[in-house]
Amino acid sequence: MLGMRMPNPPSSLFVGSLAKGLKILRAFDSSETELALSELVRKTGLDKNSVQRLANTLYLEGFLYKDELSRRFRPSLAWLELANAYYWSDPLVALAMPKLIDLSRELGETVNLARLTQAHVIYVFRLPTTKSRFPATIAGSKLPALGTASGRAMLATWEKDARDSALQDWPLRAATPATILDRTRIAEDVASAARDGYSITYDQAMVNEISIAAPIRNQAGYAVAAVQCSVSRLNWQPDQIATKIVPALTTTANSILDPLRAE
Repeated sequence: MLGMRMPNPPSSLFVGSLAKGLKILRAFDSSETELALSELVRKTGLDKNSVQRLANTLYLEGFLYKDELSRRFRPSLAWLELANAYYWSDPLVALAMPKLIDLSRELGETVNLARLTQAHVIYVFRLPTTKSRFPATIAGSKLPALGTASGRAMLATWEKDARDSALQDWPLRAATPATILDRTRIAEDVASAARDGYSITYDQAMVNEISIAAPIRNQAGYAVAAVQCSVSRLNWQPDQIATKIVPALTTTANSILDPLRAE
């Protein structure tokens, strides 16, 4: 099933040094954008000599910047080149983009395209408004899938055994005081999403945020992505969401056909 998990690489084809280099790159995130060698050692668990060689190789290859005074590393523009290659490689992006632009204009609210990567949701592209906070404008944001309307909407399309396994094993993280960490309650939300064809969450990733999401399905009926809209609880009432956002969002999601036609 699409989106469940990545296969373990065959041992004869696995390149350990490359995996360690990727571990260095993954150490950088929105909370730690610049890291010294000692911090890279802490975050990766690799020994100091390996981290020093790998980080400097990535610097010489143009994947990291290094401050000549502080000797701290940070991501380079080469990361955007890789993102550009991804956008051209994913046919769903080109297919969904014009429809989501229309949806954003119709609603006047932030609209996103989300995909699953193992147990997390990544926002592939985001269409913010002038009201959007900066974090909500950045593509590539990654959140635990169970804590998002997008993740729950996609999970709701899975077969029962796979769904139950994810509900039991996938990680949870408290992003706000209202974040639901009770797996039984999350399972109830997923069951509702399976019945209704969309998911709604309140205050899960951000205080006063309502998130509404509907799955984009393949021919077999499983989600390959989700269309998601974020609105403020200060501006929208439940009846307005039910009558305006939900119909437009689900119509848009249902109009986007998976270009890969995965069975």
